[in-house]
Amino acid sequence: MLQGKKVLLAVCGSIAAYKAANLIRLLTKSGAEVKVIMTASACDFITPLTLATLSGNPVSTDFVHDPESGVWNSHVEMGLWADLMLVAPASANTVAKAAQGICDNFLQAVYLSARCPVWWAPAMDLDMWMHESTQANIKTLASFGDRILQPGTGSLASGLEGKGRLMEPEELHGHVVSFFEEHKRLQGKIILVTAGPTYEAIDPVRFIGNRSTGKMGYALAEELADQGAKVILISGPTSLVISDASIHRIDVESAAEMKNQVLAHFERCDAAVFSAAVADYTPVEVAHQKIKKKDLRFDLALEKTEDIAALCGAKKKAQQFIVGFALETEHEEANALAKMNAKNQNMIVLNSLQDAGAGFASDTNKITVFTDNGGKRTFELKTKKAVAKDIIDVMFASWLA
Repeated sequence: MLQGKKVLLAVCGSIAAYKAANLIRLLTKSGAEVKVIMTASACDFITPLTLATLSGNPVSTDFVHDPESGVWNSHVEMGLWADLMLVAPASANTVAKAAQGICDNFLQAVYLSARCPVWWAPAMDLDMWMHESTQANIKTLASFGDRILQPGTGSLASGLEGKGRLMEPEELHGHVVSFFEEHKRLQGKIILVTAGPTYEAIDPVRFIGNRSTGKMGYALAEELADQGAKVILISGPTSLVISDASIHRIDVESAAEMKNQVLAHFERCDAAVFSAAVADYTPVEVAHQKIKKKDLRFDLALEKTEDIAALCGAKKKAQQFIVGFALETEHEEANALAKMNAKNQNMIVLNSLQDAGAGFASDTNKITVFTDNGGKRTFELKTKKAVAKDIIDVMFASWLA
């Protein structure tokens, strides 16, 4: 069920910490490898020895693993190790620190280093949970792309009745199982992704380009691969690197090179996501030597590049699914819909430069997604990693669900 999956369980100070023991038992019984982090206050409620025995791995409580030998726990290594980080129970204190980026203990250091999905299962008293500051922190974590597993309602340790109970271990386990079963929902699919800018040469040292960094396309490529797809990433010039070795990356520079590579691979793909910012125009002639500065005025003749997405839309087979992108500054929705229809696309992602934090060179994005069946979904400002998940969720629902 969970064979080979790596779950990092972070336990905070709460009376509900005792439930971690049963959760570990359920996860390991399902085949998962579990490592545990505990805050200092969590150790007051349940011992590290108990959780180490159940998980079969040493429990990490601090940066120093062995004070005598000076051996340190690597928060970076642990953050990279996990397929899923689950904070359960998550206290109000830990939630607040994570939301603000405070890094004063081992758990927070691992959280800030984690590249895997992170889930929060809060446990606290009713008034703490309902307090505006806690709700604001929860909203902030969700905006990072983290998942919030809502607490249950019932009898609380304070003697009050209300919302704040940690989700039961059986339910937490069920969410983990469902996540990994859905996580590979694109298994067997071949998906082409274009990313980054193109550079159109003027001479050997100058070019026409744009401000695209490729961050959105790379986030999409990695999320698609993480969900089981075989990804062909055709990338314009960028400093970004791919951390998933299963992604086949092809580097190009010009619009013509990108067109040739896309057309060489498109036919065998199940879907294509055109997120690259391809130049609309390219110089008619490219100087073989560096152009010297001599005249007061320099005229550069440009010609239209071929529209790669439109070429693929014209070739699209019935079972293929195409996602386009539209970066607009005015009449955003009308322009995006016109582009989707003209290029025979199934879905288009609209960015507006009118939205703060969206567009080129940003780590965040704010999108509206349109589908060819009349669907429209608008999302709040999120990290591009979280935006990639939203795009793929809409894509999956429109294409394969």
